[in-house]
Amino acid sequence: MIMEKLQSYKSRLSLNFEGFQYQLGDFQLRVGKVLPTHSENLRGIVMEVEYLPISSMEKARQVMEDFMDIWQQALSKRSLPGHFMHMEPNFDEYGLADQYTSQHTAVQYATVVAQLIATVQAVQARN
Repeated sequence: MIMEKLQSYKSRLSLNFEGFQYQLGDFQLRVGKVLPTHSENLRGIVMEVEYLPISSMEKARQVMEDFMDIWQQALSKRSLPGHFMHMEPNFDEYGLADQYTSQHTAVQYATVVAQLIATVQAVQARN
């Protein structure tokens, strides 16, 4: 049902994700670069943050928002190209409850990939 709603499997663009996973106290951080399959042109950097002690998204929301605020402040002090996007899908739309599961992860990944594909296609259309 989730795959049908996302429609992401219909895309003809292939992306590779390469990265690392870190544990920082109660946070698990996954950071990776995104490249088209047969290219070395960087298309994005993906960061996933998980607050391990709490599986309820509603209960973890404030901690995660604080983390994201600190991250945004750190990034704003550097002059880096591109921009940072916080993406949080509407899990209710997929019939997913408040307790975080691997299905939530699948929806998040599909949402990120859809955004990256849209970005790649927009760049290709301009060239």
